[in-house]
Amino acid sequence: MGKEVKTNAMRMLDKHKISYEIIQYECEEFIDGLHTAEKTNAPVEQSFKTLVMQGKTGQYYVFVVPIAEEVHLKNAAKHVGEKAVEMIAVKDINKITGYVRGGCTPIGMKKQFPTVIHESAKEFERIYISGGRIGTTIVVSPMELASVINAEFADIIQH
Repeated sequence: MGKEVKTNAMRMLDKHKISYEIIQYECEEFIDGLHTAEKTNAPVEQSFKTLVMQGKTGQYYVFVVPIAEEVHLKNAAKHVGEKAVEMIAVKDINKITGYVRGGCTPIGMKKQFPTVIHESAKEFERIYISGGRIGTTIVVSPMELASVINAEFADIIQH
């Protein structure tokens, strides 16, 4: 196997001297977070997905939530100061973030958008997030992740 090709996310973590672990898995196309956790033997409660939404103002926001949960749209909108937020269209993910569906990570997007990580991430020493391409997971400290992407923690999931 050749030299590991780094994603923008990995380069950004390296630049900030943040330690992380890379988990590679075989995958040709998008699979959801639960299947990814199964393939990588990652604990479901420590595995997080990255969702990109747009507010009524036109501003984009990134929400990092546990893979088995859904964003509470009203709480998320309120937290970022919007009247409402909604998911962006799948066809727009690459244009907006520079990543593809299933490989979208909150680190190293084309532009740094306001980011909110669900507060449950703080319960763990390390969390599992997409590594910036399909077939790659990054394991990283949630506190260090938040510091690199200037994220806040909040309760933004449906209960």
